[in-house]
Amino acid sequence: MKLLLVEDEEDLAAIITKGLKKSRYAIDNAYDGEEAVSMYEINEYDLIILDLNIPKLDGLEVLKIIRKKDIYTKVLILSARSDIEDRVIGLDMGANDYLIKPFDYKELEARIRMLLRISFTQKSAVLTCGDLKIDTVSKTAYLGQSSLLLTKKEYEILEYLFLNKDMVISAEQFIEHVWDSEADLFSNSLKYHIHSIKKKMNELGCNVEYIKNIRSQGYILMEDNNEVTE
Repeated sequence: MKLLLVEDEEDLAAIITKGLKKSRYAIDNAYDGEEAVSMYEINEYDLIILDLNIPKLDGLEVLKIIRKKDIYTKVLILSARSDIEDRVIGLDMGANDYLIKPFDYKELEARIRMLLRISFTQKSAVLTCGDLKIDTVSKTAYLGQSSLLLTKKEYEILEYLFLNKDMVISAEQFIEHVWDSEADLFSNSLKYHIHSIKKKMNELGCNVEYIKNIRSQGYILMEDNNEVTE
């Protein structure tokens, strides 16, 4: 999942970014309102974490610009403005959630997980596809009762496939949602990681092709892909 963190306090931004990257999210950073709008307009984010007291363009103005363009991008306000009026204004303007500073990082991460599940209409933290399953809280994968030992990027790819189960996902979509904005669009990295995931599944005795390559289109995760044609 790809997130945009809009926070002008660089030390706090660094701490949040480090924690979210450890939790296997791709993170872009913006340190003022104008930079946030610019990054929003050229990238696609699954969630935006937005401080309100930011320079150049106030956070509520940033939110207003986002909501004029789309109603789908999830926005979590993270602000020291604690008055109920501020929270009501932020939520009425289209924020999906509002967390007051100071905050506990675990709560922030839990709210992010909740919003992303809503975004993809998922109700459970554990997602399944036949004998294959992932736990989106612990960021772990399993094949049957065996742990599927994936790298950080492999897990991110598999999670995105789960959140879009039965849909063909293009390489461009993976780049937008799993890599940060500095990723090389023309590298073979995605193909390499998909191959590695499949190899690790096969080593655990998997005889089902859960991840199928649809030629010239992308990849799909599904339980029964016998009817999928290339």
